[in-house]
Amino acid sequence: MRKILISIIFIFYSCDMVFSQFAPPAGISGSTAIHRDSIVFVSWAKKVEIQRGYIDISDKSLGYVDYGENDYVLGKADGKVISLGDSGVAIVRLANPVVNGESWDFAIFENGFSDEFLELAFVEVSSDGEHFFRFPSISLTDTVDQIETFGTLDTRKVHNFAGKYRVNYGTPFDLDSLSDNEFLDKNNILFIKIIDVVGSISDVFASHDSYGHKVNDPYPTAFNTGGFDLDAIGIIHQKSINRNRNSDILNVMIYPNPFHSHLKIDAKDGIITRIEIIDIYGNKVLSFNNSGQILYDLSMLSAGMYFVKVNFKNDRNIRKKILKN
Repeated sequence: MRKILISIIFIFYSCDMVFSQFAPPAGISGSTAIHRDSIVFVSWAKKVEIQRGYIDISDKSLGYVDYGENDYVLGKADGKVISLGDSGVAIVRLANPVVNGESWDFAIFENGFSDEFLELAFVEVSSDGEHFFRFPSISLTDTVDQIETFGTLDTRKVHNFAGKYRVNYGTPFDLDSLSDNEFLDKNNILFIKIIDVVGSISDVFASHDSYGHKVNDPYPTAFNTGGFDLDAIGIIHQKSINRNRNSDILNVMIYPNPFHSHLKIDAKDGIITRIEIIDIYGNKVLSFNNSGQILYDLSMLSAGMYFVKVNFKNDRNIRKKILKN
C-alpha cells in the first residue's frame, strides 16, 4: 500500500496540474472533520508544555510570539488558543495513554476562522518521550507563489496535518498510519507533539512534507498571535484504568466497512441494550433497541461517515463506519 501511495504522489507532483484528492472541508460529504461535541471523545488533554516559536523566523530580532496561556489548551475545544509561532512546539503528556483502536485515535483542534484560512502543523507521537514518530503528511498545494499572510488553502490538497479544519472541528489521526518500529508502542502513546509548519516556500525557511515537498501556507504571520494556534486535543481511544473491560464489548463484530444500506452487528443475545447511529457532528440520527437483530437497515441515510455507538449495561463501544450508496 505504501508503494502505491508513493507512486500516486509522484504522479501528482509530476503533472502540470495538481489535483485535489483528500478529504474536503467540514460539513461536506467525505470530510473527516470531527465536531468538538462528538461523543467519540472520551477525554481531553490535561497537561501541555510549550516551546514558543518566532514571530517571523526570517527576522529573529522580532522575538517570539506570546499569545495565550498553557491552560487554554487544556480540556474541551472552546476556541481559546495558544499561538506557537514559526516552528513553535507543543508537547502534550498523557497520564492515561492513547491506544491504537479502530480508525482514528485522537484529534487536534485549531481556530481557523474559515474553511480556507488554514495554519498547519506536523504531528508526532511517542511512547517513551524520547523517540518521536511523525504522521506521514502530504501537501499538494502549488509552491510557485507564496501564500500570503491572509491567503487561502484548499483543504483537499493537504493530508495528516493538524489545522486542516476550521474552528470547532478536529483533524483526526490514526496510529495505524505510522510504520511499526521497535521504539514505538502504539498501544501506549504517552506524548503527542505538535510542530508549527513554517509556510514559507523559501529554500532557507521552508518546511517539507513526508515526501520532501514544500508546505505552502500563510506566511509571514508576523504577529504575537502568529503560527499554528492550538486549541485542544481530543482523545478517542484511551487505555482503560482501574476497571476490567467487559470481554463482551471486545467480542462484538460490526461489519462490513464500508457498507451499503445494511450493517451487521453480531454479538451474544442480550449483551447489547441499545444501538445509536451518530453523524460526524455528534448528532444522533438513528437508534435501535436491542431486539435480537443482526442486520440493521440504514438505507435512509446519506452517504458519508458515521459512528456506531453500541451500548451495554455498564459500558459502550464506538466504531467508525463509512456508508456508500
